[in-house]
Amino acid sequence: MKRFVPVLAATLSALLVASVPAQATGSRSLTSYGTKASYAPRQNAHGYQRAPRGYRPVFTETVSRHGSRAATSSKDGDLVLALWDRAAAEDQLTSTGRRFGPDVRTLLAAMATVGYGNLSGRGEQELRDTAARLEQRLPGLFQRIAENGEPIDVVTSGEARAVASGTVFTGALASGDPALAPLIRPARADRDLLYFHKSAGGAAYRDYVDHDQRLATTLKDITEQPATAPAARRVLERIFKPAFVQRVVDGAFSSVASDVDAARAVYNLYAIAPSLSAEMPDHRALPMERYIAPRDAAWFGYLSDAEDFYEKGPGFADSDITYRMAGVLLDDFFRQAEAKRAGTSALGAELRFTHAEEIIPLAALMGLPGSTVAATPDRPYTYADNPWRGASVSPMAANIQWDVFRKGDTYLVRMLYNEKETAFKPGCRPVSRGSVFYDLDELERCFGRAS
Repeated sequence: MKRFVPVLAATLSALLVASVPAQATGSRSLTSYGTKASYAPRQNAHGYQRAPRGYRPVFTETVSRHGSRAATSSKDGDLVLALWDRAAAEDQLTSTGRRFGPDVRTLLAAMATVGYGNLSGRGEQELRDTAARLEQRLPGLFQRIAENGEPIDVVTSGEARAVASGTVFTGALASGDPALAPLIRPARADRDLLYFHKSAGGAAYRDYVDHDQRLATTLKDITEQPATAPAARRVLERIFKPAFVQRVVDGAFSSVASDVDAARAVYNLYAIAPSLSAEMPDHRALPMERYIAPRDAAWFGYLSDAEDFYEKGPGFADSDITYRMAGVLLDDFFRQAEAKRAGTSALGAELRFTHAEEIIPLAALMGLPGSTVAATPDRPYTYADNPWRGASVSPMAANIQWDVFRKGDTYLVRMLYNEKETAFKPGCRPVSRGSVFYDLDELERCFGRAS
């Protein structure tokens, strides 16, 4: 991988300072939640194109991120509670801030009940609903699967939240049609396929994240823009009195490295709280929005997106280190479709359950909408000139689906991205202008798989 002297922080600041979207100063947007955004389908169920005359569905395959979950640890809550307890003892809380500690403790209790990192009630509902819509979109396929006894294969990363997602999803399929239940195979784990960022194939990627100087400097420069410190102070001054916040800025507390770290912890709790809505009293998410203004949530959401963009997404224009390893998953999509065409697979469906660390690079590798623009040295990632948004690319329960249709010896593929009909990358020719259906032979040519 190439390395070179990074751009100056001053240049970055000039490019980035005005990059927060317009909604940052108004009502909240899902963008401010980054990849913690809750899932919603991106297309109305009545708006899908019909397959060309004579074609019928014979196979479907998906890869899905796990649904909404608890935070992976209590570190953000522990950090801010240490400050909150100190401020409470010194009468340094604002009137709003007095409610912050109890709210955070309630949120942490909900996470502990679910289990840190585990699927939440909201995540389970996201997956049940997605499975139900899958059956509704392809009733003829699932009727065929049941009548012909075609197996449904289930593969996960092996991580608890992915395994639970597969269980909930397939349970919903069986609930929709009990005849499918005996056809659903026991889930199997394949870390090389669905946890590749931590498997042997991700070694070079891990070295990049841990040791690449350009990456480290770029993210540091983005974080240290002039807009960050005032945003951090505004977040903290909603909870703590100004004199106490100044002590945080001055590094007076060993429990927190900086005011920005403290504000980011508040933001992280804000971003994850909606995922725990089912576990909250009265089934409502905690009112974490009162502790961070829309423009500040948008700013910290942008900083979170920048990290994901450079560490998992399109990244630097002269390197494919962040997404090259996703080739193993794209290859599997092709293998499954090709095996169905060749008659060597009896499967009716292939269902995969994974993580954002796999969905994001796969989207970049495939050139899916929002993941087509990398950053150049003189134009770092900003909201102003790059369409990449974590909330759109990989919200909780994000999914990519290929449906295979057959007529005689011809096989067509339709792709859905977060349940929206989506064109394949430029250079791939659909069967007709404006169609979302592609000949499998054409996709093989377009992706360089044709002999």
